Amino acid sequence: MKTIRDLNTPPAHIQGRLEAIIVRGAPREPARRVEQTQALAGIGLADDRLGRRGEAELSTRQVTLIQQEHLPLIAAFARSAPVDPVGLRRNLVVSGINLLSLKNQTLRVGEALLQIVGPCAPCSRMEEVVGPGGYAAMRGHGGMTARILEGGLLRVGDVVRPG
Repeated sequence: MKTIRDLNTPPAHIQGRLEAIIVRGAPREPARRVEQTQALAGIGLADDRLGRRGEAELSTRQVTLIQQEHLPLIAAFARSAPVDPVGLRRNLVVSGINLLSLKNQTLRVGEALLQIVGPCAPCSRMEEVVGPGGYAAMRGHGGMTARILEGGLLRVGDVVRPG
């Protein structure tokens, strides 16, 4: 009989795809898409504010992830136009794999190995980005935070799979 942990771990044939990479220069600076970046173990993404700083980051938010499948749900709950993930400021947009099921587990994204730590709660800026109700619409759909255990190259289109 399978345990809850067994049931929580996606089977080996389940894999997703890296749909977008989004980096931020500073907390209030606009985010932007890049086609590839380097994941730096214990730090963050090379093109993101943490990677530019280049110091070891003990935070659980070295990188943030959101599921592409949640973007239409956020828009529907907020009764808004389609949501552009750049405005949500999550670093990696993935499809085809349930990130929440991987909490406290590892995830291979391209060459990098991430440890999924916990949910990435929305901030009040979501009211500006998504529109009125944006904060509430993102509750439960804001993505996950992760630590980078092993660095490596990340490219849009890379396979995402349990590590």
